[in-house]
Amino acid sequence: MNRKVTFKDIGLVDYKDAWDYQEKLFREVVDKKLANRSLTEEEKEFTGNYLLFCEHPHVFTIGKSGSENNLLVNQENLAQRNIAYYKINRGGDITYHGPGQVVAYPILNLDYFFTDIHRYMRSLEEAVIRMLAEYGIKGDRLKGMTGVWLDVDHPAKARKICAMGVRTSHWVTMHGIALNVNTDLQYFSLIIPCGITDKAVTSMAKELGFEPNTDEVKAKLKKHLAEVFEYEYIS
Repeated sequence: MNRKVTFKDIGLVDYKDAWDYQEKLFREVVDKKLANRSLTEEEKEFTGNYLLFCEHPHVFTIGKSGSENNLLVNQENLAQRNIAYYKINRGGDITYHGPGQVVAYPILNLDYFFTDIHRYMRSLEEAVIRMLAEYGIKGDRLKGMTGVWLDVDHPAKARKICAMGVRTSHWVTMHGIALNVNTDLQYFSLIIPCGITDKAVTSMAKELGFEPNTDEVKAKLKKHLAEVFEYEYIS
């Protein structure tokens, strides 16, 4: 079992460049898994596991099951606002990425952890919930929804602080977490976030009344992901 994860913070990076990089790592892991099938136990090699952190310039992305009706502006308006737009191969609907948002992309071979997508999503949520607790923010799960939410016991007040969408193939993951830290929430008014019409979006800065240090948030999230998934970093 290989529960060692290579960590890389690739900084502020164009969404398509980060997507291409994910795809490269994802394909390497899948290809090695498939090659291992024809080898003896002695010949098989461990596949890699990766965790990428980054931020993106302004961009809307929509998943395979998403509705373009949830994009509330046209292409000309997107261009005027300098917002990119991509249809991508994760689950979920439309979401926003931008500066001040911490994005985490785990590329994990779940054969080394657990082959259960429901548990995988709940584990991602758990890491974010534990990290938020360090700032006195009570994150929680909202029945029937993915991501991390606040005030789930008061439906009229429930709001999302962290969106999630993943892709898996051969039990290898990609895409992941978008945590609003110091995010400009005005951009969410240009979409129906995740296709949900009756719930607001929030950020750590809005909840705390000040802008937390992004590097500190990253460090805490990195730690909690390792604890929840019981792995260790090798860089």
